[in-house]
Amino acid sequence: MGNEEGLRIVEREMLAVELPLKEGAKNLVFGKGSADAEIMFVGEAPGRNEDEQGMPFVGVAGKNLDMLLKKVGLDIGDVYIGNILKYRPPENRNPTDEEIKAHTPWLLKQIEVIKPKVVCSLGNYATKFFLAGGNVENMKEQEGITKLHGKTRNVNINGREIKLIPLFHPAAIIYNRKLIDEWEKDMEIVKAEVEQKTLF
Repeated sequence: MGNEEGLRIVEREMLAVELPLKEGAKNLVFGKGSADAEIMFVGEAPGRNEDEQGMPFVGVAGKNLDMLLKKVGLDIGDVYIGNILKYRPPENRNPTDEEIKAHTPWLLKQIEVIKPKVVCSLGNYATKFFLAGGNVENMKEQEGITKLHGKTRNVNINGREIKLIPLFHPAAIIYNRKLIDEWEKDMEIVKAEVEQKTLF
């Protein structure tokens, strides 16, 4: 069974279960990109545009992400993009611990299928989740994205060694244009990983 079929099975399973936030959402926002990607980008949660279209990163933040990927020679065919939460929280509020606990097993299933070598965590929640080794209980102990962005480290997720590159969330650039320079510097680190012949 190929990775694409594996992801379709996980998505069908997910659609069949009741999860926090499902009732108030329009669509499941499962993920997009290459099922065989070596690099996975993981954000926090779908916004209004994502909820309406059933795709992650299709609004302004998505355009920012596309632009930054292009700068380092990547596009959607080279990466896989998903979120910690698969349904939109009302009014884009922060996720609760209960919601993260309910949704992240599905993210871990995606990682099991795709087997990325590198995960770029976008923003605080995704970064803390991976630094905590996928243990929601330990997320609060982790440092935030402001201190950690661009600092590569190895993490163990479900017995799989993954290189983690924390990045500011592309939505942060909308509100703070000063972060663009930081983002571009951090994306050079991603580019260096891409260019390592051992990665691909």
